[in-house]
Amino acid sequence: MITPRKAPTMADVARLAGVSPMTVSRAFKAQSSVSETTREAILKAADQLGYVFDSTAASLRSQKTDFVAVTIPSINNANFAETLRGLAEGLKARGLQILLGYTDYDMAEEERLIEQFLRRRPEAMVVTGGKHTDRARKLLQNAAIPVIETWDLPKDPIGHVVGFSNARAVESMVDHLVTEGLSRIAFIGGENNTDTRGASRRAGFIAAMQRHGLAPTRLIAAGTPPISMREGAEAMARLLETFPDTQAVICVSDLSAFGALTECQRRRVDVPKDLWITGFGDYEISEISVPSLSTINPFPHDIGARSAKLILEVLDGICTAPTTLEITPELLIRQSSQ
Repeated sequence: MITPRKAPTMADVARLAGVSPMTVSRAFKAQSSVSETTREAILKAADQLGYVFDSTAASLRSQKTDFVAVTIPSINNANFAETLRGLAEGLKARGLQILLGYTDYDMAEEERLIEQFLRRRPEAMVVTGGKHTDRARKLLQNAAIPVIETWDLPKDPIGHVVGFSNARAVESMVDHLVTEGLSRIAFIGGENNTDTRGASRRAGFIAAMQRHGLAPTRLIAAGTPPISMREGAEAMARLLETFPDTQAVICVSDLSAFGALTECQRRRVDVPKDLWITGFGDYEISEISVPSLSTINPFPHDIGARSAKLILEVLDGICTAPTTLEITPELLIRQSSQ
């Protein structure tokens, strides 16, 4: 039987560095009164022993936990990864860390995660989207910490917002296609309300088509979010069989658009000669596919970076009122719709 080794303690570090345990504790604080020479000796001793500072007790005394809680619906979505990167980069200078929760597009799971996070008293809370359960809204409203809703523009914000209108973004793509003389336009995905952003994109498609006096009837379901490439291909197969005269299709994401593109290639449907395809998200795959995919860039890194900046401004007392920072997505017209 292997006996677990005892973890080194603060007292061990103090003995090796020749200082008191209290000096060791001070040396690990962000705002330390310990001299740089002493601090370097303590950190060298800690590194030699493999000691990791336990900040739990200090957090209880200071009421500061030094982490920001974040919920995202998907852990394999490049856009959300970019948002997290922008957020982490912006918080790093202040020594704030991210505690991440994965909701899987389930608002009940989001509620559970929010409750768990709030028990740990984060410095701030960042959630994806503007729709939540009633209880989740109440928990966030009463949290007494900065709350930022991202990736959407909710009608009734809980606190701060850094996002954009998913509906208007897709409307702009419809407007572009109509301006190019197309009228038989389809939409793949977004019928499942658990993905509120996808549902908003679908609603934007319908609204724009009706505004142009066109029938928004070419709506193809693509399964449960997150929509995969395979589901995009399957949806395109149904579209081609149901509406073979379609001139263009807007997909709820670049992944589904890439799947749709491969299905067209499989069926020898020439893109863009026979059919135009567009996506959403400006994933790397949209730029390197053949043909490259037209898409919408929602600037996911900016969403994270601006959220981080807003959190710091609220914590520093610079921002004292609920703030909405609107991102303007960009249409990227590439080979698949030219």
